Formats: sequence, structure tokens, C-alpha cells
Amino acid sequence: MKHTRITFAAAAVAAAALTLTACGGGGGGSADPGTAGTLDPEEQVTITMTWWGNDDRADRYNQAIELFNEEYPNITVQASFSAWDDYWTARATEAAGNSLPDVMQTDLAYLSQFGNRSQFLDLTPYIDNGIDGSGMSESLLDSGKVGDALVGIPQSTNTLALFYNPATLATLGVDAPEAEQTWDEFVQWNVAAAEAGAGLDPQLWGTGDFTGVFWLFVQHLVQEGVDVFTDDGQVAFGEQDIVDWLNVTAPLRDADQFMSPEATAQLDPLGGFTANLVGTEFSWDNFLAGYLTDSGAESIEMLPLPVGSNGEHGQFFKPSMLLSASANSEHPEAAAALIDFITNDPEVGTIFGTSRGVPASESARSQLSTEGADAQVIGFEEEWADVITESTPVLPEGYGSIEAEWLRLASELAYKNITVEDFASQWLSFAGQTLS
Repeated sequence: MKHTRITFAAAAVAAAALTLTACGGGGGGSADPGTAGTLDPEEQVTITMTWWGNDDRADRYNQAIELFNEEYPNITVQASFSAWDDYWTARATEAAGNSLPDVMQTDLAYLSQFGNRSQFLDLTPYIDNGIDGSGMSESLLDSGKVGDALVGIPQSTNTLALFYNPATLATLGVDAPEAEQTWDEFVQWNVAAAEAGAGLDPQLWGTGDFTGVFWLFVQHLVQEGVDVFTDDGQVAFGEQDIVDWLNVTAPLRDADQFMSPEATAQLDPLGGFTANLVGTEFSWDNFLAGYLTDSGAESIEMLPLPVGSNGEHGQFFKPSMLLSASANSEHPEAAAALIDFITNDPEVGTIFGTSRGVPASESARSQLSTEGADAQVIGFEEEWADVITESTPVLPEGYGSIEAEWLRLASELAYKNITVEDFASQWLSFAGQTLS
């Protein structure tokens, strides 16, 4: 999931670049799925690795790579990172030239985009032969598959949460939202919060327009028992489903009770929540550590999502990110060794904590701190485990592009350039062309 605030223009560029890559055809093929080479500990090799994230994540990855080099002094890792805005545009360009990094952090939304073109190495022969997969469930490991090929190794799991900053709410003079609230009740809470913040200096708001988050819409559909995608990778819901969702926040949007898009853009790279101007925000629970770092807040609390029409939260876990290797890597054994180390090493698990989500492997969790943000995220998932009952929808090829288009249209809606009906019609047209 994303760890920096997305700009609408950059997301649209990424979507377009990936669509062009998809039309461009194959990526050089993967290694024979029945074989895996043996790592030569004497051979001096250099591999590349990249990820998206902020400086905090980069520091954690660099610490992990230092530990890796202690165990594998013959492998030099050239590391780089960028914000989500730029990350997928760069990967699409590399994929078009068959030059993806040896190891790259990837997202469930983009797994099939590259995996279906044989641009990711099939890691199946490396499981228990370079990559220890015994410390995670078979279903979690299988989430990294595209067809029969294992092209991503899950690094962590997460679920969506409603974050709130107690200090901001205290300044607003409002109580925290309720755990069992409906979506409409949450909107009415935000009406009161926005009215309370209108006379303050600086002005404060209750939340941002969360209907612009496509994953949240997906979660809402799952919550309502509505199919998201068909078995052949097409949209399974209708235009009215989109309109109804966008209209959830109509009372706030129509009354200008969101921070303006112009004001939000001026905060970049922070958002309204991390700038301590907005009291709540929906995101993945592993955002907690980054939120605390970026906002400087003394504490940030989490609640489950509002309940659906059936009174149930109906949430799901998803792999928060995965590690993949390039099918064109000249050193696939070294790439597999790095993926295994970052996935399973207990010290690496301690370094990352829950900043990428709850670690996927038992060994990575074995020495995890039980204090601070790590304990809070794990405690949140344990406390609300009984409401995380649904399965993650299988994402079609092109998901990243349709997610970016949703975000672009959300920007147009925020600037009042389109109506919710325009949004629904245009997005469905785009999705139909992209997913076909």
C-alpha cells in the first residue's frame, strides 16, 4: 500500500506508462520453473534493489542491507528508493527495456501487471531452496502468485483502519468517533468537527474525502457483499454502486467542509492529517509508524472501519507489500538470498517492526518489539480480529491503472470539475477499456 501522499498527476502518469508497457508485450521470460541455481559464496556479484517509501523506510532497508552484507560479504547491493508518485513510472520504463532491478518491492495491485509478461522471476524453485517459505501460511504465500508462477514473496500483512489524532480532536473540542458507527454517522461526526474547526486559527477539519480512496471503495463493496471483479478480471459492480459510494460524503463536499485541494497541494509532501490540520484519516494500519514520524504527534489511535448496512465491519487482510526479482537478473540466486534474508531474518523483522505491516513470517516476528507503534498495530489486529473476516479480492491485471484513474477523477471531483455521475461513467468506461 502507499506510504507517501499521492499526487494526482503523478499517479495518472504512472497509470499511462504501465498501460503502454502492458500493450508493449513480453519481458524476456523467466528462469526454468523446475530449477534453481546454487549461490556461490566466493563469487563477487552486484545486484540492484529498489523500493517506494520515505526516509524512515529507507533507513530501515539500509540497516537490513548492512546485516545482509555481514552474512553475504560477496554480494554488493546497490539500493535506491523513491516516493510512490515516481516509483511505478520508473518501473514501467525499466520493464519496457527488460531492465527491472534485481530485487524490487512490489504491491498486490501491480503484481499481475509485470507477472503476466514474465518480467518477474518465478521463485517457485527457490522455495526451501534459497527462500524459506515455511514461516508463513500457504494461503499467504499463494497471494504472491500470478497463475502458477510465484512472482512475489509477501513481506507483511495489514488491514484498513480509521486513524485519529487525539490532540487535534481535543483542539476541535469533539470526542473520538465510535467503533460501531455507520458510514453516515461518521459523516455526521465530521460535519460537527468541521463546524467546530471553521473558527479556529489555523482552521481544522474532521477528515478528507475518503471516497477518493479506491481500496476503501473495494473494502466497502466487500463489506456489502457485492462482487468486485469477475473471474475473468472485469468489473463486477455497476455505475450506481459508484454513485452511492461517492454520495456518502456529499454532505461534507457540498458544504465545502473538506480542506480545499489547493490548500492540500501546498502541504506536499505532507497531507492534512500528518500536518495536524485534519483529525482523522483512513489508511492501512501499518501507516502508524510513518504517521507518528511525519506528524510529530504524541499519539495516534486506530479504530476499525464504520459498519456496513448489515451492521458488520467485514474487513480483510492483504499483503501490504511483496518482494519480487527480475526475470532478467544475471544473479537470480543472489536476488533470492536477499529476498529470503529480508523476509525471514529476525533482526530485520525487528528493524522494520510493523512499519510495512505485521511481518509475514514467524521468524521475522519472533523478536519483534512489544512496545510503541509495533505493539499498537499488533494489538489493533488482535483486538479486532473477529471483524477481519473476509478474503482479499483477487485483483485483475490493470488494477494499478484503474486505481490511478479513480484517484485522478477524485481530484477532478474535489475541484468541482465533474459530478459524481460523470465520475462513475468516466471511470467505468476507462476500466472497461483497460481491463479488456
